[in-house]
Amino acid sequence: MKQQVQQAIATRPWARWTVLAIVSFTMMTGYLVAKEMSPLQYLLETSPSGGGMGWSSSEFGLFAGARGFFNVFLLMLFFSGVILDKMGVRFTGILSCVLMLVGAGAIYGAVTMLSPEPTCNPTLLGISLLGGEVKVQVVVAALGFALFGIGYEMCGITVSKVIVKWFTGKEMALAMGLQVAMARLGTALALSCSPMIASSYGLSMPILLGGLSVGVGLIAYLVYCMMDRQGEAAGLLVSDVASAGDDEKFHLRDLLTTLRNPGFWLITLLCLFYYSALYPFLDFATKLMIAKYGVEPKFAGLIPAILPFGSIILTPLFGAMYDRRGHGATIMIVGSVMLTVVLAVFALPLNSSWIAITLMSILGIAFSLLPAALWPAVPKIVPMKQLGTAYSIIYYIQNIGLMVIPIWIGQVLAADTVGESVDYTRSLWIFTGIGICAIIVAVLLLAADRRNHYGLETVSRDES
Repeated sequence: MKQQVQQAIATRPWARWTVLAIVSFTMMTGYLVAKEMSPLQYLLETSPSGGGMGWSSSEFGLFAGARGFFNVFLLMLFFSGVILDKMGVRFTGILSCVLMLVGAGAIYGAVTMLSPEPTCNPTLLGISLLGGEVKVQVVVAALGFALFGIGYEMCGITVSKVIVKWFTGKEMALAMGLQVAMARLGTALALSCSPMIASSYGLSMPILLGGLSVGVGLIAYLVYCMMDRQGEAAGLLVSDVASAGDDEKFHLRDLLTTLRNPGFWLITLLCLFYYSALYPFLDFATKLMIAKYGVEPKFAGLIPAILPFGSIILTPLFGAMYDRRGHGATIMIVGSVMLTVVLAVFALPLNSSWIAITLMSILGIAFSLLPAALWPAVPKIVPMKQLGTAYSIIYYIQNIGLMVIPIWIGQVLAADTVGESVDYTRSLWIFTGIGICAIIVAVLLLAADRRNHYGLETVSRDES
């Protein structure tokens, strides 16, 4: 009887879709915390007497970029990939949730327990981070965000490997699209709801709710671990742990083979440029709506939220199209072009809120197109036994951009601020330049696919 239950869990379609729902929910809670502070920039930069914390644009940029500190400088993302390939998705997923929970708690503690008055001069590798004094509260919150970032990125590569494990030969691009859609839901909820919750219940409340959601995500992942263990016990799921058999063991020579693969590096660079233009733009987009388009602070997060809300529907749709029709590299080119054009138009002196809404809607399509094809493309280039390490390298390079660009933009905006007036033109042209780099890499990826036959333009689903 127990064997029959295990076989049902491993083979029935409902089982893999239930697994997808569980791990996607866990990832969604991470995305919720990752963006919960972005729409609060205006309030964080309000003086303490006005109910804020008195942060500067540079300090907010430091916090926003802090998520990648440990991943980049301590190589934690690389170690996360090795842990994933050696220990498997169950152990690594639980560890990632615990790290996210502790990091979210540290952010909450910094905002609620520390005064915004004391300052210090933080350094990294002997270099002053902002060239001067920074609030201690900002530094502690940034360290908490950096710890959260380890778990957040570890969870991302783990969930990707879970989907590959359960959906290989099935609806993998659709499954990855649905997972991305759930993650976007977390981003959308953070952008749209955080300002309204903060205005009604105080700045700390959305941070507290984000931390609690991660705790629920951890509980959900424990349920997945039970299903995964039963599937393996029935012999109907191949173990993802590196020691599962000599042919499936992780070897250094396999990693070197991946690192010599031009397709892998083009995917990595595309991920770097695309997300370095998009996510830091979202970090500053809410205040952009207030400063340039005159939107009320309480509702300013609703316009950037159009982007992830739209992708909730479109990403699975584009993923299903990729499963059945292919053309993944072409889809990535189109998504990169749309992203760049929208950012360029944002830089123009057009100040109507309806223009902002239209641009965000178009950007939502780009936000759906490229991820729907990019993440399912990785298993076509990298074998399962080193997939965790490959994802970790991709995320590591991506984190360099996600760390550097917000700090850079924060400093540019601080220099372009005169009194209460902020000029976003230079910042938006910087984002546009990064988007142009994404287009170039996407075109090179299409050429490499035609030359090396990765299969990026072919269908993903096995119809047999």
